Amino acid sequence: MAKKKKLSVKGTEVTISVEKEGEYISLTDMLKAKDGDFFISDWLRNRNTVEFLGIWESVNNPDFNYGEFATIRSQAGLNNYKISVKEWNEKTNAIGLKATTGRYGGTYAHIDIAFEFGMWISAEFKVYLIQEYKRLKEDENNRQKLDWNLQRTLAKVNYTIHTDAIKERLIPEKLTGKQISLVYASEADLLNMALFGKTAANWRAENPDAKGNVRDDATLEQLVVLSNLESINAVLIRQGLSQSERLTQLNQIAITQMTSLVNNANLKKLK
Repeated sequence: MAKKKKLSVKGTEVTISVEKEGEYISLTDMLKAKDGDFFISDWLRNRNTVEFLGIWESVNNPDFNYGEFATIRSQAGLNNYKISVKEWNEKTNAIGLKATTGRYGGTYAHIDIAFEFGMWISAEFKVYLIQEYKRLKEDENNRQKLDWNLQRTLAKVNYTIHTDAIKERLIPEKLTGKQISLVYASEADLLNMALFGKTAANWRAENPDAKGNVRDDATLEQLVVLSNLESINAVLIRQGLSQSERLTQLNQIAITQMTSLVNNANLKKLK
């Protein structure tokens, strides 16, 4: 099931459907903002509309039926010409428009086409539609950044717990500062190997032009698991397990947790 989102454009509630091909906006909802009795088929009969849809499909749809499109274009704008979204899709294999049924049923259009439809309603409506859509995307991006930063902060907190455990259990009293740093680096790479399958040095060798390190390049899911691994490793260190034993356990935990997170993310996308 596609995910639904809402926009409020000049007092009109407009539904956005998140499909695997992209985001589609409800033209049926948008039509409520147009004065008078109009139908989407009225917009479709317009020659400029047909020209625009044909260009959009030619750029985005390799299976577009140009032969049928040429026939439709030759008839568009005539007084007796009319075509529905269903007929348009069946004849041309178009993907930019969708006719759906059910609770959120109606005609949906890819955002590029929906913005063009907004101009048919009114220039003012199109401006506000674009503005509200941009605001929605900015809010979503800000939430994603907040989630990422939160997980990065949690990882740093757990890193402190992790290094305290290393200091208590793995570092003898009289080691030099350089020797101590090597122990910390070794334990950090233990976690890198468990989760990423490579050390920090390996990652830098593979990404010589990248800024930051392997953890800065991590996904949100990887940061969640990394945070967990640091806490678990601190416990395993205090239990006296060897580094090889801990690596085996941490790698198994990383695989289990990443699989669970990825499967849950895919399930949410399907819903």
